[in-house]
Amino acid sequence: MGADTCSEILERAYKDAEARLLKPFVADPEIRDGITYTALCPSNRAGARFLLAAMLAKVSQPKVDIRKPFIQAYPEKTKANAYPGRNYDEQYIFDFITRHKLPCSPTTAFLTPAFRTKNIVLDLKQKLRGRPPELYEHILEVLDAVQSGKVRADTALRETIRVLIIERDERAIRLQKLKQTLQEQSAELPLSSEETVKLIEQHLALKNAARLPVLVVAAAYTAAAEKLGENVLRLNQHNAADKKTGALGDVEITLANDDKVVTTYEMKDKSVTIGDIDIAIQKIAEGADVQNYIFVTTERIDPTVREYAGKQYKDLGGVEITILDCIGFLRHFVHLFHRLRTDILDAYQELVLSEPESGVNQALKEAFLALRKAAQAAD
Repeated sequence: MGADTCSEILERAYKDAEARLLKPFVADPEIRDGITYTALCPSNRAGARFLLAAMLAKVSQPKVDIRKPFIQAYPEKTKANAYPGRNYDEQYIFDFITRHKLPCSPTTAFLTPAFRTKNIVLDLKQKLRGRPPELYEHILEVLDAVQSGKVRADTALRETIRVLIIERDERAIRLQKLKQTLQEQSAELPLSSEETVKLIEQHLALKNAARLPVLVVAAAYTAAAEKLGENVLRLNQHNAADKKTGALGDVEITLANDDKVVTTYEMKDKSVTIGDIDIAIQKIAEGADVQNYIFVTTERIDPTVREYAGKQYKDLGGVEITILDCIGFLRHFVHLFHRLRTDILDAYQELVLSEPESGVNQALKEAFLALRKAAQAAD
């Protein structure tokens, strides 16, 4: 079936699930509990995408064996009644969960150790490698239930989506309550510049924070746009390749009333290397019309690499490449625009909370609000 048909299947299932959130689609409590556990497992979010892809394949191609989501990279090993699970996941499920902001893993489930190189029938005899083991036991049980006819694939698909919608809405309510508590909190003085920097630094130090430096830079420019006469053109998707987005880096800055990029920021949650500099040079050599190409890193800056970047100025005809420490950048910016420090913090908060799950997960969103509340209470 074509892409439009698969998309229609998912949208119909979403509308059905949204219309009866309080009434489960699956009558069997064991199967229903297995779907719920798989979809909402807090320590491993890959299960929801796996189930959605498998169910979609079975609904769109009823003759396939839902236990055979073979990897397309190994066609010689593919057996009868198999289907390309990863294709369904990446082509249809990712767009679907992104559009509806469903709390799923930002990456395909088919690259996890349990499924990455598996071309076996995923029946109840298998022992899949991964944590927690209960997750994979439930996945096998759900697949078996569908294949044996205990539950229809379209019913299991709607149940999975129903559970995800409920979780999404509950998360939104928790965030709204945290925001409301924060707004009601009174303080004699706003946080100082150093307290502002410390708060964001604490947030950056948490797990799964790779996207946050992008938001730090974007927040700084968003708050100071009028003073600078420069605007954030766009934030590119987390984990999206530059070639795919057509962008130079993660954050692109333009002059006011102009869409021409003058400064581009590329974020690194590792040390910047000479290879990274060479890639930037290649982009500029291929016609990137930019005045500044700035790397922002959360790791140590190698003096040799920084010197190498600085030497490119003349060869690039006046385009400057430099490397900045993320917290150093933030500290300088907040002190430079001291009167805008609360605006910068508010802009960062808004960007964090509006970021898709693939970029900033729920735990990071709630953690920031909690950190800010504690910081303002201690002020």
